[in-house]
Amino acid sequence: MTKSAAGEHHSDMDNGEIVRYGNPVLRKKAEEIEELDDGVRALIHRMYAIMADARGLGLAGPQIGISKRILTYDIGEGPHALINPKMLRSSGEQVAVEGCLSIPGLQGDVPRAERITVAGIDENGEKVKIKAEGLLARVLQHELDHLEGTIFVDRADPDTLETVPLDEQGAESRE
Repeated sequence: MTKSAAGEHHSDMDNGEIVRYGNPVLRKKAEEIEELDDGVRALIHRMYAIMADARGLGLAGPQIGISKRILTYDIGEGPHALINPKMLRSSGEQVAVEGCLSIPGLQGDVPRAERITVAGIDENGEKVKIKAEGLLARVLQHELDHLEGTIFVDRADPDTLETVPLDEQGAESRE
């Protein structure tokens, strides 16, 4: 997912590391990560950098061509990673506009659970259980979908899908 980038000088269009819609890796179910080793730690830091550079709220392994069950997110409280995340519970419903770093310039209304509980392993190798609601719940569901080969357009109300004008720096004005 992306966030508004008004006044910033980079464009996620410039980031050649992000896989675009149409690449088959985005439709594959990602594989579990066996252990948190130096390679996975390096991948987490690379994903943090790509996510920050693209002004994303979240990024999943398949979005950078790595079909592994890993995601990163940052909703303004600093970056975090989840390895082998699993949705344990969900309740309620929220509908909001979503976009995706893998489909620049497209957005639409997507229904999601309002509250979720996700288990996984964090960037420090600790088992964690995250109870999320609102924006964090939305971001985690969006990225969990990527690990299953699902893209937001699969869930979006087709009548709300629209292209968003890019500002003069090429940044998209959306979440």
